[in-house]
Amino acid sequence: MNIKYIIIVMGEPYSTFSEIIGKYFKKNKKFKKKIIIIGNKFLLEKQLRKLNFKILFNEIQNYEQAKKNKINIINIEFKHTKTFANITNKSNLYVKSCFEKFISLSKSIKDKFVLINGPISKKTFLNKKFLGITEYIGHKTKSKNPVMLIYNKKLAVSPLTTHIPLKRVAQLVKKRKIIKDAIKKNRFYKLTFQKQPNIAVLGLNPHCETTSNVSEEENEIIPAIKYLSKKKIKIEGPIPADTFFIKRNMDKFDVVLGMYHDQVLAPIKTIFKFKAINITLGLPFLKITPDHGPNHKMLGKNQSDPSSIFYAFEILNNIK
Repeated sequence: MNIKYIIIVMGEPYSTFSEIIGKYFKKNKKFKKKIIIIGNKFLLEKQLRKLNFKILFNEIQNYEQAKKNKINIINIEFKHTKTFANITNKSNLYVKSCFEKFISLSKSIKDKFVLINGPISKKTFLNKKFLGITEYIGHKTKSKNPVMLIYNKKLAVSPLTTHIPLKRVAQLVKKRKIIKDAIKKNRFYKLTFQKQPNIAVLGLNPHCETTSNVSEEENEIIPAIKYLSKKKIKIEGPIPADTFFIKRNMDKFDVVLGMYHDQVLAPIKTIFKFKAINITLGLPFLKITPDHGPNHKMLGKNQSDPSSIFYAFEILNNIK
């Protein structure tokens, strides 16, 4: 992929993300890619000083001024009085400005780059207009059907449906979507890691069975798997979700395609904890979200686990 830049959009200003990236930059001084942060330089500096991190920033106006082995930052205006504060809709304009600056930058940058986005508040910033940050950025980039992949090099999982009520899942389990999602995952692994992944597909119903006359497994999932197999994609299923996450299966497969959010995210977070990253496929660029939210309860306490951002950089530094 030949990634040259890692662009970090700070997102919600009153989250633990500043602490988490501060812990990474405190330990790491040299970078394989050029780092560009988009956010308010003055608030970030105050937060890091409060947390006893001495980190210097190189303020730039555009990506061409970014220097290697420097923490470059494009400053976004944000009027604030407190170093740490409660999350409110007063930061909405700032968060929007950060992402709009990134979108503008993404259209002009000539080299390959990756976006790391900090957490946002779904309640205040998205305000029910989008299911999550993935859908928000998908809308901003006019991308259709972005795919969520929670990645660890030992095993990755991907939900067919994301942040929707459980009662709506069955009606969205469709052959066409399963096929599209599996093809995107297969392409991503081949382009990024130069390997064809073994994909496992979970069933929707307990034991992949149903007592009704309508079976999502029979009508949608199995036909999709048969179609993909004919296209030379290495895929198996449907496999009952309650017995999948055992060592034998985890050693055999690279990616698990589940039917809904918690079916695959609950076990993967239990297994790998924070050593997993949320990768969005189907955008014009690769997007990574460290696996944590704003975590307001720990704001300013210097107690947050930075494993996810460390793992994100570990993976990105090994992508050529």
